[in-house]
Amino acid sequence: MKTDWKGVGVALVTPFDANESIDYKSLLKLLQHTENQVDYWVVHGTTGEAATTTAQEKAEILQFVKANNPRNVPIMYGLGGNNTKQLLEELKSIDFKGVGSILSVSPYYNKPSQSGIVKHYTAIADASPVPIMLYNVPGRTSSNISVETTLELAKHPNILGIKEASGNLVQCMQIAKDKPEHFLLLSGDDILTVPSVSFGAVGVISVLANAFPKEFCEMVGFALQNEYEQASRLLFKFLALNDLMYVEGNPVGIKMVMEILGICEATVRPPMDSASATLKAKIELALKEFAV
Repeated sequence: MKTDWKGVGVALVTPFDANESIDYKSLLKLLQHTENQVDYWVVHGTTGEAATTTAQEKAEILQFVKANNPRNVPIMYGLGGNNTKQLLEELKSIDFKGVGSILSVSPYYNKPSQSGIVKHYTAIADASPVPIMLYNVPGRTSSNISVETTLELAKHPNILGIKEASGNLVQCMQIAKDKPEHFLLLSGDDILTVPSVSFGAVGVISVLANAFPKEFCEMVGFALQNEYEQASRLLFKFLALNDLMYVEGNPVGIKMVMEILGICEATVRPPMDSASATLKAKIELALKEFAV
């Protein structure tokens, strides 16, 4: 399975039932809801609550996605952490058949130096049977992958690009300016995708595309075609909703949206807590405005 990883990848949520067990019926509904619109699926990203699913559950979810993929949607697999040796061991146990690449978040909590980040990713890229997509999200890791580090890692033949979720557009511009031609810059922030495409990003790994794959893919498609007036018109419709996705943590907001739309329940696993009544009311109002 090959892809250029351009366009829209959706960071799939992991549906749970009221007992916090994986709801495979709703997961199938989500796959069917997105398969005709998005360019690829991301399994076990932050939005998929990878932090609170077991190794066995991760393997079972991946196999379920593969088994319910009649359109051969490319699959990117989330595998990251702050224990390099442990990740190297995990690489040996994953069934990579049907998986095109790995999305690997920068080490969190440890707060490594930039040279430590280089060594971490180099070890993973050297061992991985599929290419690596770097994932920079300082708001979660408390450690930024600098421009210089990104460009150093871009030289590795098994590192294909970066999901940039720093929120720092200047940093993203610097990467776009100096990166090798083959190295992909992806937006890690839904709402910054259109401006990011304007200076060289080739797509996004999205939260909102779980609920709105058609509209979100249309927005990104317009941007990639340099039709920024149309792209901005759709972008502005997402503004109010996007802010509500994160006020109580991800994927709390998007799961509430999906419950309202009838795709899956809003249940999340502890330590996350399901959306408050206040947040639900705000999301319901934003959805009404979005539909206008």
